[in-house]
Amino acid sequence: MSDEEYMAEALKEAEIAMSEDEVPIGCIIVYEGQIIARTHNQKETLKKATGHAEILAINQASEYLDLWHLDGCTMYVTLEPCMMCTGAIIQSRMSRLVIGANVSKWSGFIELIENNPVNHHPDVQQGILKEQCATIVSEFFKRKRRK
Repeated sequence: MSDEEYMAEALKEAEIAMSEDEVPIGCIIVYEGQIIARTHNQKETLKKATGHAEILAINQASEYLDLWHLDGCTMYVTLEPCMMCTGAIIQSRMSRLVIGANVSKWSGFIELIENNPVNHHPDVQQGILKEQCATIVSEFFKRKRRK
């Protein structure tokens, strides 16, 4: 599958999050061409500050591989990770990160990678299905403001 096809799978997770009244961020992790983790934001559902899609996906992938280090894995996430998730991505030794949209309000990954000497640097690809990834988040918050 292509990066666009995998990001479309992450977008499906974002749509599930939106249907659950969660911030619509979706994430999948791929290893050797197979999706080994698939999730979305669940902060409200789990009532946990760490219920971000990226954290939940890292946990799923680690369980699947029975390893904490995820070298050889690619994470597809619909929105640029926050600082907490950035730290988890670095610590998990993720090989590659594919980001849909960047929203400066929540960003952290690129800034941390570019401005700090961290111990691991995954390859980063940005802007895959950017418009769709940005639109789902902006529509969610427009709806919230109308309520």
